[in-house]
Amino acid sequence: MNLHSKIKAFFELGQWIEEDLLKNEAILTKAYYHNRWFTVENIKKSLQAIAHNFLNEEKINNWLKNYNFSEEKNKNIGIVMAGNLPLVGFHDLLCVLVSGNNVVIKLSSKDTILLPLITDKLIELNAEFSSKIMYAEILKKIDAVIATGGNNSARYFDYYFGKYPNIIRKNRNSVALLNGTETKEELIALGEDVFSYFGMGCRNVSFLLTPKNYNIVALLEVWEGKFNYIMDENSYKNNYDYNRTLLLMNSTEHLASDYVMIRKTESISSPIATLHYCEYDSVEEAKAFIESNSEHIQCVVTNETIANATSFGKSQQPQLHDYADNIDTLNFLTSLK
Repeated sequence: MNLHSKIKAFFELGQWIEEDLLKNEAILTKAYYHNRWFTVENIKKSLQAIAHNFLNEEKINNWLKNYNFSEEKNKNIGIVMAGNLPLVGFHDLLCVLVSGNNVVIKLSSKDTILLPLITDKLIELNAEFSSKIMYAEILKKIDAVIATGGNNSARYFDYYFGKYPNIIRKNRNSVALLNGTETKEELIALGEDVFSYFGMGCRNVSFLLTPKNYNIVALLEVWEGKFNYIMDENSYKNNYDYNRTLLLMNSTEHLASDYVMIRKTESISSPIATLHYCEYDSVEEAKAFIESNSEHIQCVVTNETIANATSFGKSQQPQLHDYADNIDTLNFLTSLK
């Protein structure tokens, strides 16, 4: 299959997602009942991001200009899919197929409805994909692995897949570096970075770096009335109640609104419905903190000048070149021997 025909099929897949799948309430509702974290609104948000950012023909062509596709690899690449967000592993699937390799997919039990529908449609658009896409409960006869999970599962991935060329991803979180000059609009956009997908993605902001004496209460006031809806989902509300109880029982100092707790600590990773923060004396100190914790940070939301900075409201809108853990997945796949 030549590269042009692959790009054409993926572009048409994006059109189908926008014109058909996004409007198929029965399928979206089925996925929600399978996993209550996958609200219809969040599934639509994920599908729209995939269609606009990953399956735009011009964006795909510009992305692929930086790689060499002179050799058809045709290796079997196992993907262990995560299940924290709807279709969170789609980018890995796209990378494997455009690289000329075959994909063997181990689905997360939390996300079994949507991806098979999408790959079935891709095969319908170009039948040559039928020999390139496989699903398996156990990954066998593979040449390389891409596995995404938590720190605990990464140890098992290392054990089982360490003998293969691999990309094994662990827990990461995203941070926001604030300097006090942010506009109200930027702070509202920051709320999207915090609360979209219930804060469960590695690109969701879980930690704030703020100047000394930053007014956290004022930030909560900016968010008031805009993100309270998140409590409508029982799964989130239950986590809020549980984590609030722990903070109260342990007499842990914190601020609380009706839908989020904010706690001062240097821990970047925060529980659901909880946002962590710490203060800095200078921007240079904050940047040094980010650098020293870079292996735990997925992206940095800020209006400061910093490498790989993400604009407010854009953390959950990755582009094709925004690779998880800053590991170039497509370069890994095209370089396999």
